[in-house]
Amino acid sequence: MISVLAISGLIGLTIALALWMSMRATSPSVIFDRDPDLPTPFGCNMAWLIVRTENTSTLARILGLEERTPANWDSGLGTVYDSELGETRVFVSPPVGGWTFVIGLPLPHPVGKTFVDKLTPLLLRLSGEYSEVQYYATYPLIDFFAWMRVVDGRLARAFAVGDEGIIWNKGRISKEEKALGLKLFDLRGVNGRKGDAGGEIILYPTEEHVLHIARGWSVDPSVVDHYDAMPGLGIVAKAPSSWRAERARTKKRGALRRSRPAA
Repeated sequence: MISVLAISGLIGLTIALALWMSMRATSPSVIFDRDPDLPTPFGCNMAWLIVRTENTSTLARILGLEERTPANWDSGLGTVYDSELGETRVFVSPPVGGWTFVIGLPLPHPVGKTFVDKLTPLLLRLSGEYSEVQYYATYPLIDFFAWMRVVDGRLARAFAVGDEGIIWNKGRISKEEKALGLKLFDLRGVNGRKGDAGGEIILYPTEEHVLHIARGWSVDPSVVDHYDAMPGLGIVAKAPSSWRAERARTKKRGALRRSRPAA
């Protein structure tokens, strides 16, 4: 009997140890580097806001970011480009040239009519605190490119295109867009033309075009290491659940029909 109990105890202990080691392996603790460092370039396959402010912590608080943790550039960008951590976290950078980045794919994005627009209200709300707020996204894998600019509480320009075509085209085309030398954004000139298959021609921007516009409007993130900046710390945080994509509600036809009076 004693040997059976001993064996049972060893089996139970072995199972408990295996479960504990499994939990440790699947749920590793994340340590963010807090040694201040210089700006690190980024921009490819990414989305970001850029806000005219040098107060990183206040911006993170106004955005309603959760679980805010100090982190340097290298650690912050490593987080948002990570295949798992990047699904829920953003990096609020130290200031660069009077601007602060909010970087990460969990940001709200331009969407079609079937989804709730959460990006425009966010930028307009931020414009109540800051003189200028901008949004950029570049994701060539799905032909998604976008930029948006709000100045003094007014939407100055918004353009977005995806694999299904134009999503947004609002406001007056900026001089930076015209300087590209490509008529990518005023599609009136190509709507009447047909491709080889008889379909409508759609011209897409590229990552370089997005970065060119960012350079003209504020800061090109691919060359932030060229700016005269001091080593600093930013903030890694979880994006609020309110930023998640949400389908727009549609009214069901006939749902509110009045019953006809009896004859």
